[in-house]
Amino acid sequence: MAEVHPSAIVYPGTVLGEGVKVLENAVVGKQPSLSPRSTAKREPLPPAEIGDGTIVSTGAVVFAGTRIGARVIVGDQACVRERVDIGDDVVVGRGVLVENDTTVGALTKIQAHAYVTAYSTLEDNVFIAPCVVTTNDNFMGRTERRHELIKGPTIKRGARVGGGAILCPGIVVGEEAFVGAGAVVTKDVDARMLVVGNPAHVLRAVSADELLQNQ
Repeated sequence: MAEVHPSAIVYPGTVLGEGVKVLENAVVGKQPSLSPRSTAKREPLPPAEIGDGTIVSTGAVVFAGTRIGARVIVGDQACVRERVDIGDDVVVGRGVLVENDTTVGALTKIQAHAYVTAYSTLEDNVFIAPCVVTTNDNFMGRTERRHELIKGPTIKRGARVGGGAILCPGIVVGEEAFVGAGAVVTKDVDARMLVVGNPAHVLRAVSADELLQNQ
C-alpha cells in the first residue's frame, strides 16, 4: 500500500505503486495552468503514475501526465512538470525543476536547485550537479520561428555536468563526457571529453578510471 500524509494532495486517478510515500504538503497529479503564450501542449493529460517504492518528499509537486519509475526520490520542494518520463532509481534533488516533455533515464542524479528545461533528454547514469541551468530557446521568447526550434540539451549516458554549468539550447553532451563547474556549453561535447570555461573548450579526455565500465 501507498502512504499519503494527511496534508498531501493526490488528485483523482493518480496511480501510486506499492510502498510509495507522499509526504507533507506534497501534490501529485496536478493539472498545469498555462499562460496563453506558453509553447506547451494543451491536450488532456492522463493521470500521473508513481512507481513502487518512490518517495515524493515534503512540498514536492508532480504534475499529471508524468510517469515516475520505481525507487525514485523526488526531493523536498522539487517540481516535476507534465509529460515527463523518469526512469527507475533516479534522484531529483531538493528544489530541482524538471520542465515538461523531458525524459530522464534510470540511475540519473539531479542535485539541488538544478533546472532541467522543457524538451530535454537525460539518458541513464547522468550526473547533474547543483545549480546547473539548461536552456531551450535561442530567441528568448521572440519571433515565431522559435516555436519550431525549441529544444533542450541531450545529455548522453554516463555524462556528468559540474556545479553551476550552463548548457545552451539543443546541444549534445556525449557519452561519459565531463562538463566542468561553471562552464558555458555553446556547442556539442564529444564523448569522453572534459570541457571547461566560457565558452567551454576541451581540456583533455576523461580518465579511463572514471568511465562506468571501470567502476
